[in-house]
Amino acid sequence: MNRKSTKTIFTLLLASSMLIAGCGGNSNNAANNTTPNNTGNTPEATNSADDTALDTSPFTISFFGADASPNWNKMQDDVGKAITEKTGVTLEAEFDVGSGGGDQKIAMMAASGDVPDLIFAKGSLSKLVDAGLIVDMTELIDKHAPNLKKVYGENMNRLKYSLDDQAIYQIPTNMGVGQQSFDATGGFEIQHRVLKELGYPEVKTLADYEKVLKDYVALHPETDGQPTIPLTLNADDWKIMITVTNPAFIATGAPDDGEYYVDPETFEAKLHYKRPEEKEYFRWLNGMYAQGLLDKDTFVQKDDQYKAKVASGRVLGLISQEWEYSDGENALKAAGKDEYTYAHFPVTLSDEYKDHSFMQTGIDGYGLAITTAAKDPVRIIKWLDWMSSDEGQVLRTWGIEGKHYTVTDGKREVNPEVRDGLANDTANTQKETGIGQYLIFGARYGDGVKDPTGNYYTTSFPDQIVASYSAAEKESLAGYKATTWKDLFPKEDEFPVKETGALYNMPVPTDGKYQVTFSKTQDIIRKRIPEAILSKPADFDKVYDAFLAELDKAGAQEMEKEFTELVKKRVSLWTGKSL
Repeated sequence: MNRKSTKTIFTLLLASSMLIAGCGGNSNNAANNTTPNNTGNTPEATNSADDTALDTSPFTISFFGADASPNWNKMQDDVGKAITEKTGVTLEAEFDVGSGGGDQKIAMMAASGDVPDLIFAKGSLSKLVDAGLIVDMTELIDKHAPNLKKVYGENMNRLKYSLDDQAIYQIPTNMGVGQQSFDATGGFEIQHRVLKELGYPEVKTLADYEKVLKDYVALHPETDGQPTIPLTLNADDWKIMITVTNPAFIATGAPDDGEYYVDPETFEAKLHYKRPEEKEYFRWLNGMYAQGLLDKDTFVQKDDQYKAKVASGRVLGLISQEWEYSDGENALKAAGKDEYTYAHFPVTLSDEYKDHSFMQTGIDGYGLAITTAAKDPVRIIKWLDWMSSDEGQVLRTWGIEGKHYTVTDGKREVNPEVRDGLANDTANTQKETGIGQYLIFGARYGDGVKDPTGNYYTTSFPDQIVASYSAAEKESLAGYKATTWKDLFPKEDEFPVKETGALYNMPVPTDGKYQVTFSKTQDIIRKRIPEAILSKPADFDKVYDAFLAELDKAGAQEMEKEFTELVKKRVSLWTGKSL
């Protein structure tokens, strides 16, 4: 689950698509005029008129999303008001709280059947599909959504749920079609003040990274009167994947396939922890802890405590994605402490490995689903289609002309005060403008794609990225003879496009033995990985080997075989290959 993160207005916009989520009372559930998807029919409103004309009368859509959205302002921001004015739609939204990723809430929905009209379910969509609560949008899209069909284009086949069930239950909206990444916002992070004092040292391997942290803390054991923390990680609930376990495959040259490593030739899957090189990554963390370089509270602190440490400025290094720690970093920016914010490096176990962060997966991601509770799915799909139009995309990504951006000689430019606000006072600026708050509500083109006017659909392109960097960032980049952080990373064209897509998003069985085994293995991973890292170095091999044996005893091998078959079916569906 390696999610690209927010840095400034452009990368912020991409990541915000993952932070918009909500649930609310369903004001449209009084009359249910739909046909449940498990009959094989596509729900239609009883009073649909023109196939594509947009009804702009007042209409409320209840919505649930699986991530928190701390900057949501109930559509009282500039962009939200404009959306309502142009479409008549108001979102009645409630957001998942804490760091649970919506899992518990969605499980309750699946059990009770009490769902909102529209849902962003992330990895829990299968629970709702299996409960018969999600609409097949195939016919809705075909009849009423020309913009959705235009944006997804040749990727429509990738929207199908599976080889055995080729319905379209969600439209992927947390990523843009034709996406080009112009900046890096993940990897191994080091504060700019550290790099400057040490003369911008080489940071390519774990040994390099460790040396930088060790050298600096020896010179500065305290930061603003508090003990300096060389490295801290966030192991609170599911975020253990982002900062503790996912980096094991990133640092050892594997792409992000969630909890699995999948052989790109045979498509055989196994839990990625079984790779010998990943054992060595965790051995490195074990050594960092033994030396006192890894925060002793890493596995007991809560999310808010972790962010508070980042905001204090005393954490020299992180291993994460910017969206995960951005609250703490934004506090530093607001306090004028840009030198305490972070640079990004593609650190690997050794020189033989290559960071795969920019390996392309093609269009495949989490997205929006219409539920069987929606009384007018046609109105909803038409609204999503308008949001997917050129007008809707520009509004969602750029804001309002004259207020948030200007057009001079045909060229769109973000107003400097808006750009600076999104970079340095993100929360208040998003709450006021709404820029970046509505990205998941419709299909969209990705960074680097131009609209018919010759302007980029998004604000994330090189000139804007460089303009948004702080003086501290520009100084660090100059120290590494780079213009953007991506310049330090392996590029997309160094890898083939993944035929399997983003496998952390692939539907898996929600009942039967698979889920039981997966749950068991997750419990084991979240208990034993910290145990291995915190063990005495002399005991590490014994603890780690016992961990792997425990996974297999819990049924991991059978689960891996089942996942392998699902992967092969996905490749067959998407490519036509017979596997």
